[in-house]
Amino acid sequence: MAEKTIPILPCQTLQPVLDFYTALGFEVTFHQKSPYAYAIVEHGDIQLQFFGLRKYDPAGSISTCYVLTDDVDTLYESFRTGLKAAYGKIPTRGLPRIGPLKDMSYGVRQFLMTDPGGNCIRVGKQISEDLHHRPVPKGTFARALHLATLFADSKEDLTGAAKIIDRVLALEDEQPTAEQLVQLLELRADIAERLFDDETAARLRERAAVAKAP
Repeated sequence: MAEKTIPILPCQTLQPVLDFYTALGFEVTFHQKSPYAYAIVEHGDIQLQFFGLRKYDPAGSISTCYVLTDDVDTLYESFRTGLKAAYGKIPTRGLPRIGPLKDMSYGVRQFLMTDPGGNCIRVGKQISEDLHHRPVPKGTFARALHLATLFADSKEDLTGAAKIIDRVLALEDEQPTAEQLVQLLELRADIAERLFDDETAARLRERAAVAKAP
């Protein structure tokens, strides 16, 4: 027997979602308007299906699926190029958006992208046989970096990630190494941008640049 799992994801209206995946290089292989809205997009062996739900709130969506690939770097660059061509820039916040490509502490190299319907598509390559979360580092600042990265780029809890970093940066009785300080500031700046707080992001990047200076 041969089996295949195909995610069926909700969206408020189909066309913006189809335009997003077309920009990524997907082909719309089925599009039905009645008796209900339904569509299929395909890219190589990846197939995603969508149904329309008028009262659905994309901003409150928790729909997600995982796409495993053996070449996540190529897909990432291809998707970013397609989005820039379609939207005039690479969308990194709001809907739709694409996040950074990172090696995660649970054995995958991945990125997250969220379509206009609010569906989070996780795309990754397994880089370890062990998919369990690695032990949390014991040091204050190493622990903060570890947890904030998970919150921001796996759980997508940007507010929670910001709180973790802000708390350790405010410590007076303990200080990070120069390298840790730069990493914390740059991650916090990235989070601020994704939260539409450009003023804070600029201030943090300037502080990181000063910390990098010899």
